[in-house]
Amino acid sequence: MCRRKFWKLGFLAVLVSLTVTGDAKAQSFDPEVTKLVDRFSSEAIAFRRQIHQNPELGNREFKTAELVAGHLRKLGMEVKTGVAHTGVVAILRGKQERPVIALRADMDALPVTEATDLPFRSSVRGEYMAQEVGVSHACGHDVHTAAALGVASVLASMRDRVPGTVMFIFQPAEEGPPPGENGGAKMMLEEGIFANLKPDAVIGFHTNGAPPEDEGETESLGRIAYSVGPTMAAATRWWATVRGRSAHGSAPHLSIDPVVVSAQIVMALQTIRSRSLPPLAASVVTVAVFRGGTRNNIIPAEVELQGTIRTFETEVLDSIERRMREIFDGITKSAGATFDLGFDHSTPVVMNDKTLTEQLLPTLDRLVGKENVILRAPITGAEDFAYFSNTVPGFYFFLGVVPPGKTSGGHHTETFYADDAAVPAGMRVMSTLVLDYLSGAKK
Repeated sequence: MCRRKFWKLGFLAVLVSLTVTGDAKAQSFDPEVTKLVDRFSSEAIAFRRQIHQNPELGNREFKTAELVAGHLRKLGMEVKTGVAHTGVVAILRGKQERPVIALRADMDALPVTEATDLPFRSSVRGEYMAQEVGVSHACGHDVHTAAALGVASVLASMRDRVPGTVMFIFQPAEEGPPPGENGGAKMMLEEGIFANLKPDAVIGFHTNGAPPEDEGETESLGRIAYSVGPTMAAATRWWATVRGRSAHGSAPHLSIDPVVVSAQIVMALQTIRSRSLPPLAASVVTVAVFRGGTRNNIIPAEVELQGTIRTFETEVLDSIERRMREIFDGITKSAGATFDLGFDHSTPVVMNDKTLTEQLLPTLDRLVGKENVILRAPITGAEDFAYFSNTVPGFYFFLGVVPPGKTSGGHHTETFYADDAAVPAGMRVMSTLVLDYLSGAKK
């Protein structure tokens, strides 16, 4: 059945009126959640549009944090601001203290100039790495934040029935803090957000705005994709400087040309994946920055390289780093050049706890239908939600945000697209996951 016809036959109806299957106790909150999502969805969508039109880069989410904290205070929650620079943490206490579940949303935007036709598209300009850049929510964090604010409205309206405590984490700098700064989930934990009230579990979701050619059509609005165990890769940032000797461009024999040496290194790095690792050892080695020189007739003295490594196993990462050092060392020595090479193990693997995942899957099946809950292989994207889910059991899933008739250019592109309808869809799923978890967890 084609996707367009499938939608016309009722998937949207499933999102609006929940499928009546499964345990009756687990469904006890469903009618009220549906009613409250309908009640608060317009407000949450307005939040999404406001955040989308006024995006802020990592560690600079001042207006976004102010909006978030103001709404949570209106709901009567305990609110702490200024966590890891601009983060917001709020506590909703239900009819009993435990269990405790944390819900995480990220707030930062990207240095990407938006090129969508949205009437609320961003025209904001900012500064990133000393350059003026366009700023936009090219990864859907505006949807995450708005949906979480909507969940807060839903659960605060029924706090006397909430069987436990909910911690709302609005996180800055998920895309990474600016160079030379700390930030993100790791910093929030270092500042002790779990010190006085440690959750029993943490959940979060990411928009799935993959381009149409992406396999599986998991980007379709309302569909859910998940993995068990490793879900997103560890990200290791690397940087290097290759140093040679400058000379006039007409006399290369007088130089030690770091451009040529760096080019040889870049090509040799491609053999790590194909010739130094087992064929089934999942990994990515990317060179994303190659920078050197100031003029067409001057061979520079040095070249800067930067990139990323993605892995799921420590042994694979160790092998990649060892081979990179060997490649840099061998090629620079052969040319009489020198190098510096550094690694930043910035983000660990996102792990979906098996027991928690099994506990929450019936909720997802009930909400959108089993045929729309898709088990997928781990992806090589990275997420610092990993710090939370490596501290307490975590579950992280992907919510399709592209309706029929629309396309997205993909994450981190100028034509990334997420529909407004993703906000109430996220509200309904996240609210119900929270309530079902608290109802079924051991007290």
